[in-house]
Order: sequence, then C-alpha cells, then structure tokens
Amino acid sequence: MNMGETGSCGTDKPAADDHKHMQTALALAAKGSGRTSPNPMVGAVLVKDGHVVGRGYHEAVGGPHAEVNAIADAGDRAAGATLYVTLEPCNHTGRTPPCSEAVLAAGIRRVVVAMRDPNPIAGGGIERLRQNGLSVTVGVCEHEARRLNEAFIHFIRTRRPWVVLKWAATLDGRIATRTGHSQWVTGSAARQAGHRLRRGLDAIMVGVGTVTADDPQLTTRIEGQHGRDPLRIVLDTRLRTPLNARLLRLDSPAQTLIICAEDAPVDRRSALEAQGAHVVSAPVADGRIDLDALMDLLGARGVTSLLIEGGSRLIGSALAAGVVHKVMLFYAPKIMGGDDGFPICRGAGPETMDECISLIDCQVHRCGGDLLIEGWLVPAGGSAEVETNGLGGACSPEL
Repeated sequence: MNMGETGSCGTDKPAADDHKHMQTALALAAKGSGRTSPNPMVGAVLVKDGHVVGRGYHEAVGGPHAEVNAIADAGDRAAGATLYVTLEPCNHTGRTPPCSEAVLAAGIRRVVVAMRDPNPIAGGGIERLRQNGLSVTVGVCEHEARRLNEAFIHFIRTRRPWVVLKWAATLDGRIATRTGHSQWVTGSAARQAGHRLRRGLDAIMVGVGTVTADDPQLTTRIEGQHGRDPLRIVLDTRLRTPLNARLLRLDSPAQTLIICAEDAPVDRRSALEAQGAHVVSAPVADGRIDLDALMDLLGARGVTSLLIEGGSRLIGSALAAGVVHKVMLFYAPKIMGGDDGFPICRGAGPETMDECISLIDCQVHRCGGDLLIEGWLVPAGGSAEVETNGLGGACSPEL
C-alpha cells in the first residue's frame, strides 16, 4: 500500500464518512455472491451533500457493473457526487464498456476505492480518473474488500481455484458412526449455511466413497430461494460411481465431472458418459488423484473456487497436499463416544505438534444449536503470528 499516493487535485485524504459508505458498498457487493464468477463481486454507492443518491452492485456476469447500476439509480444526481466502490473501476472493454468512462461521463467529482483490481487487463481505472482531474482515495476498507473477493484475487494471480474445506462433525471429531451413518450430524440451520456456501462457489468436490455411502445430490437447496448449483466433481480413480447415483439423475444445469486415472476401465467410462457425466483423466500419485495437479486442470477449465466436502480420505489428502486455503468447520453439540466412528481426517498425520496445520483469523459463529469455526490456512512460508499481525487495520487508506 502506497501511503504517499495523492489524487490529481491535491492531497486526497479520507473523509469522516468514508468507512460508513464503503461498508454499505461492501454489503451491496455481497448480494452478487454466486452470480458473478469469474468476475468479482462489486458494490457501489453514490453520495451527494451527505445523502446516498444511488446504489448498485454487479448482479450477474455479463450484466452492467456496479458503478453503472449506481449511476443509473442516481440519474442526474450523480453529477458532483462522491462514488464509493469496492473495486477499482475497470478501464477496458470486455463484456461491457469501461466503467472509468461511465464515471467521467456522469460528472462524479470524487471516487473512493476499497482496493485496486489485481487483473492487469482490467486495471488502470484509478490512473484514468486522476488524469481527468478526479480526486481518488484508495484503500478504504481494503481488508474487507479483499476477503470478499479472495477467490477472484487468488484465481487471477495463480489461475488455480481458491479452495474451501468444509466438514460437519461431533465434538469428538467424528463425521459418521461406525456403520457409516451421517445424516444428520448437524441441525437444519447449519445445513442451510452449508448450502449458502455451495451457492457462492463454482464447484463442489467429494470422493467416490462419499457417493457410494451417502448417494448425495451435491446441489444447492436453500429454503425459499433459488440456489445456483455448483459444478459437481467426484474423485473416482477406478470409476466406481454407481450408474444410478442421484448426482447423475438430477434436473440441474450444472455438470457432473468425474475425475479418474488414465487407465480407468474404458467400459465404465462409456457407461458413465452415457448417463450424462463428463469423465476426465488426471495424474495419479500413490494410487490417488494428484490434487495439486488437479488444481491446474480445474483452473484451466475456468473453476475459480472449489468446495471440498469430504469424506475422511479426501479431507486428509487435501490438507496434506496443501491445496486448501480456508476452512468452514461445523461442530454439533454431540459426542459419539467409542473409537469406531469415522474420523474427520484419514491418512498419516504429523509426528509433532509444531508440524500441525495452523489457522489464522479464526471466527466462531452460532448456527442454531451448532457452532461454525471459520479460519484461513497460513500461506506457505508464513507463520500464524506474522500473518495475523500483518493484516493491518480494517480501513487503512492509500493516500
């Protein structure tokens, strides 16, 4: 963050209400969750003489951007107003014209931006506005803006999906009984939270063991709302997915992608494809799909974000492979007891406590009678202490 940057009309310092209005823009941006990928979620607010005169957000990929919607909402009142936007206005022609030009044409006098656009193709809007005499403040509520679009930022930088790992377990760390029974570990509120999580991500992935044991649908089912289904991915090295599995018989626009080994049985591949599945070969390591290599494959297919829901082997493998970025851990106030239930993770664990996987910024939420622990994995080469202390304030502006 460049703390010495100034606008083209003198020193551009944050105003007293900048934080409040940017929070409104962030809340608007979040309304686009699940509908904007591979684009980011963006919200915009226009303020004039202390009053909000226009609101807008990026409602769906291919549609008008947040700034354009806010300007349309404000009409003639946009002239002379201050624009609060959660991401730098784009400065290129893609599916829509440049937002920087729309801002200039509307007569807006000042722009407050939460974060710069990490996409070099779309960036440059801040400089374009400053070159035309607008005052621009950058970095107000930047931390919140980055968290909102963490999947987008990661994909732009790496061309690999942002991976969220989710499980539901008892307090003693079991995701199913000794017979494999797992419906339901948590209550309805936690399950609805899980479905909202599915709606916001591009794809959901399970292992074939989960398919054969639970026969899941892997769809989004939110009470009273239309839920966008994610791409369904099954890791199935030898193509053991039953031909009558529910995820092959759904009335859903989302595809089912089955990942197998190169030498998987040809007749099984043909049978699953006849049921509507897309079967794709991927590298195998130690008899299992190589998850690190799979992230490159999924990124090439345009998957920007991925939810892993298990079971035990896949959860353990994903953590061991280092492909997970965030965890959403649901715990029910239940104790299974005994040592025969299915643990959260299977596979070789660390030998010492200092080899455990560390999380930062952990947050705890109530979901009905259950608890949700949300946390981010420490990036490779980092430390929990350094990462936590390095986040900075919630609203540290770039002047």
